[in-house]
Order: sequence, then structure tokens, then C-alpha cells
Amino acid sequence: MSQTRQTKKKPGSRLKQLLVRTAPGNRSQGILQAGPLRIRTALGRSGTTSRKREGDGATPIGSMRLLYGYRKGRGTGTARTTLPVSEMRADMLWCDASRHPAYNRPVRAPFSASHEQLLRADELYDLVIVMDWNIRMRKRGCGSAIFFHIARTGYTPTEGCVAIRPRDMQRLLPYLGTDTRLQVL
Repeated sequence: MSQTRQTKKKPGSRLKQLLVRTAPGNRSQGILQAGPLRIRTALGRSGTTSRKREGDGATPIGSMRLLYGYRKGRGTGTARTTLPVSEMRADMLWCDASRHPAYNRPVRAPFSASHEQLLRADELYDLVIVMDWNIRMRKRGCGSAIFFHIARTGYTPTEGCVAIRPRDMQRLLPYLGTDTRLQVL
């Protein structure tokens, strides 16, 4: 009789892929698979889509590389990671105006076009990881600010991002790198 042995990831080893599937019976929640772990997630209010459009509230179906992150302050207790992570400042914004040249890019205040504030009063962006959705090969109107970040209590829907509990983010961070891809199925 053969036995299956489950191995733990060693600190310093990287996860190459995170898989996200829609949760049964709730299109705005999902299940993230990270190796043997299964983690509850919040997804976009409109569920998932293969035809992402700006403002549709859907999480894009696709494979997205984790690029870099931002954290709120030094005292946020962020676990170590090989992802480049910068401290947020009050003037940091993200442009979501599809006709602006800086569309789906970080910008600084003052900025008159439509944008999202990165430094928030709530905990959603205490740690935010930028995923390569519409960044390297940017198309206007195909979605902006698609992040991997902290979920609201109760896993209420996002505007199109993937969000998990702070504790789960801290558990995953040591195993994430720029070679990790988050794939939404």
C-alpha cells in the first residue's frame, strides 16, 4: 500500500501559482488554492468575467503575474517577501480614467483625472499587491487597479480585485515573488 506524503514549502521557496475559483453559490466570493492551502476570498461584485471592462465590478479571468506591492506604514507587521514592497504615502494615487495617458498607472496628488486613493482609512490596502492585469499590455477601458489585497469583514465584494484576510496574506507573503502568478479560473 503506497502512502502519499504531503510536503511543506520550505521558507524561501516560492509558490509559482495561486489558483482562484468562484465559490459554489456565491459568484462574488472565491476559493484561493496555494499549494495544499485553501483560502476564502472576496471577488468582484459582478463575479468573474473574460471580457473585463472599466467599472464593471468583475474580477478578470486570466493569469496575472504579481508585480510589486505597497504597504501602509512601517508598523503594519508585514511578513518578509521577495516582492518589491514600498511604503505608501498620502500623495499616492492610481489613475482609473481610461482616456488619460496615465490610465492604470500609479500617479501622485494633486491629480485631477479620476483616480483611486492608495492610502485608505480602512484596512483594505494595508498591504496591496499589484497584479499584471492590463499593465504591461495596456488597453484603455479594459480595467484598472486590479489588486490582491485585504478583504472586508464578511468577504463583501470588491470592485474587481481578489481579497483575503490579513492573517492569510501574512501566511502567503513569504512564498510570493515576482515569478508567482495568480490565476482566476
